Amino acid sequence: MSNLVRFGICMNKDLLKNFDAFLRKKGFKNRSQAIAQCLRDCLSQQWEETSSKETTGTIILVYNHEKRELVDNLIDLQHEFVGSVVSTLHVHLDSHNCLEVIVVRGKAKDLKILANKLISVKGVKQGYFRVVTP
Repeated sequence: MSNLVRFGICMNKDLLKNFDAFLRKKGFKNRSQAIAQCLRDCLSQQWEETSSKETTGTIILVYNHEKRELVDNLIDLQHEFVGSVVSTLHVHLDSHNCLEVIVVRGKAKDLKILANKLISVKGVKQGYFRVVTP
């Protein structure tokens, strides 16, 4: 027996038009598949805000490496959470800007604290924290 459940959704025509363009662009075969993926993403991010369960995620940072003390501050914070940092990837975007991807594992609420500290370091231009749930 299938676990699938049918339900209806009402939405604005323009929103549906944009959603259909999104699913075509992303290669989804149908709306159901795209909606399920969007819901999983939304729920996993909401879950990470409050959970004390073990999880894995990524912290993505973009910054100008020439900003005084920025790199040292980022490294110091990662060392404060050394048990949570699994791996880092550093990419030179151009002669000034770098992309850093930090893979983290631990209690979701602790990872969120680390992410917030890293993202709020003066000189970080963009920062994102994403939880990966199985």
